[in-house]
Amino acid sequence: MSNSTCTPRYAPRYAIAIGSNRRGRHGSPAAEVAAAIAALGSVVAESSVLGSAPLGPSIRRFANAVVLIESEVPPPEMLVRLKRIERAFGRRRGARWGARVIDLDIVSWSGGAWRSKGLCVPHLAFQDRDFVLAPLRAIAPDWRDPRTGLTPRQLLARLRKGKRLG
Repeated sequence: MSNSTCTPRYAPRYAIAIGSNRRGRHGSPAAEVAAAIAALGSVVAESSVLGSAPLGPSIRRFANAVVLIESEVPPPEMLVRLKRIERAFGRRRGARWGARVIDLDIVSWSGGAWRSKGLCVPHLAFQDRDFVLAPLRAIAPDWRDPRTGLTPRQLLARLRKGKRLG
């Protein structure tokens, strides 16, 4: 008799960063983040929603969260799914770092690094963003950046001390 029937099988997991700094059909930016979490489905862990200062030219504060979801789809398909949700929420292409109803980014996934046209996993700038690392640390403290091998706690400590990676 095989032991394989006793071994639990886990679907790949994605860490998805969620941000909003504009009201939408669901209400406030925090309500938009909550609605996006519900739209994602297959959520196995979610951080608290936290406020953060905007990056770039936007003047509105963001509501941010990070979730872990289970999904068998490869990163390019996940990206298509996230873009579809963004469009359903009313997101339109516009100024980089401008006001947005919702922003969904693949931060990392359990399959390691991925690179293809238009997609790089882990996200190229996640290690420079407190509003991603702090929530990720809360829900996945043992997750490791496949590029550096560092945990969210270690990356956050480096960021807060002003140490650059690379």
